[in-house]
Amino acid sequence: MPSTIISQDQNEHEVFNAIHSFLSHFGIGKLLKTCNAMKQKGVPIMDVFKYKLCNAFTDRSMYMQMQTGVFNEDFSKNTVYRFMNDPKVNWLRFTSMLSRKAAESLEPLTDESRINAFVIDDTLFSRTGYKGTELASSLFDHVSGTHQKGFRLITLGWTDGNTFLPVNGSLLASSNPKYVVCEKEFKMPDGRSLAASRRKLAQTKGTAVMLELLKEADKAGHKADFVLFDSWFSSPAQLLDVKNLGFDCIAMVKKNRTHYEYEGKELTVSGIFRACKKNRGRSKFLLSVDVNVGTDEQKIPAKIVYVRNRSNRKDWIAIICTKPELSEEEIIRIYGKRWKIEVFFKTCKSYLKLLTECHSISFDALTAHVAIVFTRYMMLALEQRRNTDARTIGGLFLEFVDELKDIKFSESLQIIMNAFLKCLNTVFHITSEQIEAFTREFIERMPGYIKNAFARVQVAA
Repeated sequence: MPSTIISQDQNEHEVFNAIHSFLSHFGIGKLLKTCNAMKQKGVPIMDVFKYKLCNAFTDRSMYMQMQTGVFNEDFSKNTVYRFMNDPKVNWLRFTSMLSRKAAESLEPLTDESRINAFVIDDTLFSRTGYKGTELASSLFDHVSGTHQKGFRLITLGWTDGNTFLPVNGSLLASSNPKYVVCEKEFKMPDGRSLAASRRKLAQTKGTAVMLELLKEADKAGHKADFVLFDSWFSSPAQLLDVKNLGFDCIAMVKKNRTHYEYEGKELTVSGIFRACKKNRGRSKFLLSVDVNVGTDEQKIPAKIVYVRNRSNRKDWIAIICTKPELSEEEIIRIYGKRWKIEVFFKTCKSYLKLLTECHSISFDALTAHVAIVFTRYMMLALEQRRNTDARTIGGLFLEFVDELKDIKFSESLQIIMNAFLKCLNTVFHITSEQIEAFTREFIERMPGYIKNAFARVQVAA
């Protein structure tokens, strides 16, 4: 038992040292002051923030720490509560500025030609069991197929393909008062205050909030080539709005009655699919068409790529890109980076106490809690990148280490083939002529798309 305790203490000590290094390196204290976070009754704001950041990595809540006598901080629980409930702290700006600094720290590890992207998605922030939570609403959960009490957490993230960083986010309540299920009456703050703006944003349509998050990220100095999102945000008007902000979009298209201008005709995405000749065989995409998308006042060129649905070979999905000169393969590859945000949501809920740590009913406290969870994830993401990217060893080795790249199908196929041939040579001691003959025969028996993949690898070599 004592050895277990010592081991736990050592692990916690290492975690706290890593957190201290992260806070110091990125100047978190200055960022907090810039975003209106001030001392709490004479207690340095960094002490309180560091304590909250560390709480996810301990096996005791603040309450249990106090009950067991291991709460050794120089402030009381009320100081923590005041910090979390402070309506003046601009948490949206804080995470936007911190994530920009974090993204800049990755630039030496990333090739200049690499495509960076914003990713936008939402997830259910359940508050079932927390009675009286301010603005909590009855929302339909598409995962469970039921209505649940809570918020939609809409999140804007940034990724270079390897590392995902949450940039900012907002808790969304229902704009319809009859769906707000809070049983307690809350006084609306002064309309000119940050707290009032935060609540107004929470009761705004998700598409409008998405644009606000993008504007805040742009204001913080973030750089991205594309904005990726799923079909919930991919209306023509939304694509146009994002384009007018200076970003190209790659998004999944809804199979609904929305019309796109194709060869002078207004057709739905299904109508376009039926009207066109599809690629045969095992092509990576079924169909690619150029369209115009937008509103009656303004339209922009775009490309729709139809891809087989891996879950149902008879079905298809459509991906739209507002940069039509991009190849179909690139559109599909870049859109694949959107999966990073799903991993982010899973990690935050399962390991970083997104849904379980904060018991407050204040909307300001919940907003602060989300920002702290975002900060935890940024710290872990940067630590993971530092431990997996060998170029972090130092500048001396920079030229000798390859960038962590998005591995392509053809490249992975070549790696597997090379390993297989080496095993043949080692086990059976066959000659190079026999290996060559075997390779030719093997490739000849493969489907056309695999033959083409090998051909591309050989040309590149």
